[in-house]
Amino acid sequence: MARFVRQDTHMLEVHVKRRLGDFDVEARFSSDHGVTALFGRSGAGKTSIVNMVSGLLKPDQGRIEVDGHVLFDSAAGIDLPPWKRRIGYVFQEGRLFPHLTVRRNLLYGSRFTPATERYLTVDQVIGLLDLDALLKRRPQSLSGGEKQRVAVGRALLSNPRALLMDEPLASLDVLMKKEILPYIERLDEMGIPILYVSHSLDEVSRLARNLVLVSKGRVAASGGVEQVLSRLDLWSPEDEAETGTVLATRVNRHDAAAGLTHLDFRGGELRVPLVDIPVGVAVRVWIRARDVSVATAPPRGLSLRNVLKGTLVEIGRGDDAGPLTELRLHIGDAPLTALVTRQAVRELALAPGQEVYALIKSANLDRRQLSLVAAMAGPDR
Repeated sequence: MARFVRQDTHMLEVHVKRRLGDFDVEARFSSDHGVTALFGRSGAGKTSIVNMVSGLLKPDQGRIEVDGHVLFDSAAGIDLPPWKRRIGYVFQEGRLFPHLTVRRNLLYGSRFTPATERYLTVDQVIGLLDLDALLKRRPQSLSGGEKQRVAVGRALLSNPRALLMDEPLASLDVLMKKEILPYIERLDEMGIPILYVSHSLDEVSRLARNLVLVSKGRVAASGGVEQVLSRLDLWSPEDEAETGTVLATRVNRHDAAAGLTHLDFRGGELRVPLVDIPVGVAVRVWIRARDVSVATAPPRGLSLRNVLKGTLVEIGRGDDAGPLTELRLHIGDAPLTALVTRQAVRELALAPGQEVYALIKSANLDRRQLSLVAAMAGPDR
């Protein structure tokens, strides 16, 4: 796998307001290198925000700055056109030029960037995205995942100060998503801010360092993906199937005989189905709240491989919120969310401060819920 690491990093600062019919969009956040996910329901205003960053939609008020370059400032009368902003944009569909080969589509991305400001070469992007075998083909002969890889490559070859990705996997089926996700993970090497729009927590938990939760045009919360996803106050009843936790772990050892990989985290050890990831590599694990059960005493005679001792910190919504509620646990100082019935809360007499045991099926933690988040055997970032 080709690797390219930028030595410097950029910062994207966004503060925008825009009235869209009877809908107000207002967002203020910052994003440094790596993926910042704009997460929320369809219609929450996520695409409007990235369109304001790109210059496709003009804010009524605000300021947008990246790497010290002001792209928009309503007070100063600055509003750079899209082609002067040096912002790469990857849409839901590739939007490739059908009459051009893959190579010529890629080269189109660099035509607006002065040679002195280019930090990526065509060969570097081809290697990063494994495009060599596709260069002579035309878009109509490519799969959906291949088209999106080419679209990402074209955006990168504009040598952007920041990259916008508006639900780039929405039009792909499960197999195509599985094909392209590792390539999107590699974009962290670029050292530029990446805004990734999505309403899929599976994608967000795998790809993002930081999360901006957008609700009804406003930023409801922002911060590290682990911290935001562990907050119980941010999720409404219809979100119950989505809630969960992201754990930062590191591969400790592999047990081929048992078919398990052991991951260390700051609250203990987690066992997952055997994965081909070297010992010492940092891995992020997405654990769905519905996959976590709670016991008030050490369980015995179970097939479960993950029994984690911890403390119940918080019980979720009030009695009128339906039959289910979330529990926020601390396993050591690592957060973990469980989704249980209110009947179980009453029968177990659960209360904040109580010692509990979290039970997680190893079989539920498959490879799709693991994400590499650091260089092999390198330090945490």
